[in-house]
Amino acid sequence: MSFYGIAGLFISAYLWCTILWNVGSGYDRFDRKEGVVCIFRWGFPGIKRRVFLRFLMRDIQSIRIQVKEGLFPRRILYMEIRGQGAIPLTRTDEKFFTPREIEQKAAELAYFLRIPMEVF
Repeated sequence: MSFYGIAGLFISAYLWCTILWNVGSGYDRFDRKEGVVCIFRWGFPGIKRRVFLRFLMRDIQSIRIQVKEGLFPRRILYMEIRGQGAIPLTRTDEKFFTPREIEQKAAELAYFLRIPMEVF
């Protein structure tokens, strides 16, 4: 029993640190004037605490929506970058988006960037 109690303490400490350090939060900046996309996210403390990605708009291939329905539905918005793969723009644990809201966000972003939108 003490093993499970200690394991629970470690898991709860990890979760509280994740909440307090605001891991995964950040912003996306799309600058059509300069032709640059910047994505910033906060990580865990250490050398790579700040994750800053910068791309040219012409390297973006498409905006992709991944929809998985069922007991635990997931709706994630990705940006396909040439040579880099897919980068998630929404949090993977965010279940508050309805299919219409995520589709609206993807359509607005695809229209702004003038690229195609894919649904998987």
